[in-house]
Amino acid sequence: MRRTPFDTMNCSLANALDQIGDWWTLLILREVIIGCDRFDGIQAALGIARNILTVRLTKLVEHGILERQSISPGGKRTAYRLTEKGGELLPALLALMQWGDRWISGKGREPMIATEAATPRRLPRLILRDAKGKPLGAADIRFRPGPGARPATKSHLDRLQRSRKG
Repeated sequence: MRRTPFDTMNCSLANALDQIGDWWTLLILREVIIGCDRFDGIQAALGIARNILTVRLTKLVEHGILERQSISPGGKRTAYRLTEKGGELLPALLALMQWGDRWISGKGREPMIATEAATPRRLPRLILRDAKGKPLGAADIRFRPGPGARPATKSHLDRLQRSRKG
C-alpha cells in the first residue's frame, strides 16, 4: 500500500519525514552514529532484509544524509558516513532516544547511554529553553507562518491563533 507523499505538504517536518521518517531509516542512522558503518554490519545488527537496507541506504545517500566512502583499494568495500546534513539529525535522534529511555524503558533500564567522547559523562537530557534558559513546554510555543508558507498554511495557522484567543 502506497502512503500519501509528504513532500507535497507545506511543512518542514512533513518534508523531513519524507526523507528519514520510517523506522528502518532511523535505526540505520543510529547504527552509523554509534560506529557501525558497513553494509554487512548494519544488516547484522538490525536483522533487516538486504534489499530493504539497500533501498534505505541509497535513499539516504541520494538525499545527502549519508555518503559512501571507499575503504579499500578499487572501492570494493565502502563505509557510510554522516554528511553535515546527516549530522544535524543527531539532536533529533538523541531526543527520541531520551524520550524512549524516560517513558518506555524507564530509569535504570536504558539500553544505551550517550556520553561525551572525551569523558564518561552522560549527555544531559535535551530540553527546549527560552533565551534566558527557562524550560519550554508545548503550551509555551506558538507557530506562525514562515517565508515559505503557502496560503493554506497561513490560513490554517491563522484559524488556530484565533481559536486560542476565543
